Amino acid sequence: MLELESRSARKARVAALPAFLGQRITYLLAGAATAGVYYVLLGLGLLLTRNSVPYLFLVVGCHFVTVVTVYPAYRLVVFRGCTVGWITGYLRFYAVGLTFLGVSVVGLPLLVEFAGIPLMAAQALIILLSPPLSYLANRFWAFRATGIA
Repeated sequence: MLELESRSARKARVAALPAFLGQRITYLLAGAATAGVYYVLLGLGLLLTRNSVPYLFLVVGCHFVTVVTVYPAYRLVVFRGCTVGWITGYLRFYAVGLTFLGVSVVGLPLLVEFAGIPLMAAQALIILLSPPLSYLANRFWAFRATGIA
């Protein structure tokens, strides 16, 4: 026998989809977009400078531009319920980003110079290891409401 789903049941199921996807999935999608922005900037920087600028300087510059560019998306889409002010939230977001920038600045020379891994592949490896820690730091510190432990 064929069962037909009512409109209200269908609407309820569709309304539950965002809750099912949740903040973690949205964060992963935003992280993928962030990595894309960063990779495009770093790739363009490497092409335009043709090794006349040390790659670590490019990494730092591209990181800064990426963080400034993507912060509004994290604020408005991923962590929409954030009650921390925009500037405070940005400074916390950037502090979390600086931690992972530090990992890149230390890890890249080890992977590139000593292990012989190409720069973009080494950076991809570092980025793949950082999302779980980054999510926790952003969720419970950068975008947490003031007064909540």
